[in-house]
Amino acid sequence: MVALARKTLIYEWRRFLPAILAVGFAGLLQLLQAALVLGIFGSASVYITGSTADLWVGYPGTQSVNLGRAIDPDVEMRLRMDPEVSQVEPFLWIDADWRGAHDTGGESVFVSGIDPRADGLMFSRTLPRARRARLAEPDAVIVDRADIDKLGVAIGDHAVINGHLVRVVGVSSGLRALGGVNVVSSLDTARRLDTDPTDAGRPTYLVAALRDPAAADAVAARLRGDRSFGPYDVWTAKSFARRSVLYWMLDTGAGAGVVFLAGIVFLVGAVITSQTLMAAVAGSVREYATLNALGVGVVNLRWVVLEQAFWVGAIGLLGATALGVLLLELARSQDVPVVLSIPITLLCVVLAMALAAVSGLVAMRSLRRADPASLLR
Repeated sequence: MVALARKTLIYEWRRFLPAILAVGFAGLLQLLQAALVLGIFGSASVYITGSTADLWVGYPGTQSVNLGRAIDPDVEMRLRMDPEVSQVEPFLWIDADWRGAHDTGGESVFVSGIDPRADGLMFSRTLPRARRARLAEPDAVIVDRADIDKLGVAIGDHAVINGHLVRVVGVSSGLRALGGVNVVSSLDTARRLDTDPTDAGRPTYLVAALRDPAAADAVAARLRGDRSFGPYDVWTAKSFARRSVLYWMLDTGAGAGVVFLAGIVFLVGAVITSQTLMAAVAGSVREYATLNALGVGVVNLRWVVLEQAFWVGAIGLLGATALGVLLLELARSQDVPVVLSIPITLLCVVLAMALAAVSGLVAMRSLRRADPASLLR
């Protein structure tokens, strides 16, 4: 029966080609959708994932990195007193207004004030050392390569942030943020750009590196309990990144729309694939009726249809994977935020094969006409 299913697909491939394409495109849509969701929402934590800090210290109750509030700078002393902490540096996050050099109008930007030293923790994964060192120049800023046209500047141009003149000294990739444009500067430059008098000079976060990164959870729990330095909380980099992504996915309502869209893709794919499989099975109904007349039971014929559905799903997924790799590489070359992990990829594969299995079960209805008596008509 298994050999029959495969041989039918080989010799009657034109009948099954629409079903293969339907499963392949449904799987491709799910894969690309998952990659875009992870990439877009993952950009909410680009400050964390682009840095090598093990701990993040911020205001209690902060749900996302872009919602931080200023904390007491004396908390830095508490961090430095811990024997497991090897390095501490402040991080200043400012919501600012950008005016381009070519009168492009205002643009909302997020200014990230970081330590420009070569061994700095913030954006150490996205800013090369040579480019990072240029931030030590007064009023120097770096923007993402994909945002430079949007900001209306080129390298070497001047712009105005919150009424202060700055100069673009470089561009980099991997700085794009969710909901705005990221601008990176030194801590000194960021303090000059900060127009909030109540929080002047106070860091939004403190980030720390540990001698043993594996002890991050234990150190965070130990540091979290001291309230003598004012209100603050401590998170590991992994937990704070997850916290930020989940806030944008769940609390903002965007995640519900994504789940709904994924359900629509699955439903439409199941309907189209089941109909094409039913048409393929119906086209072979006389052959199935002949097998039934020769003593092959209906149960065995159903297994043939399920086996065909499995191969339809497998071949469709193979094509979707090849095309998906090409499209993801094209997206990355155009600075489109796409991220794909192994668990999510496996989930998409399972969903696509489930779609093929459901379609096969629906296509079994065509076997009702595989009656040996139909051969006499």
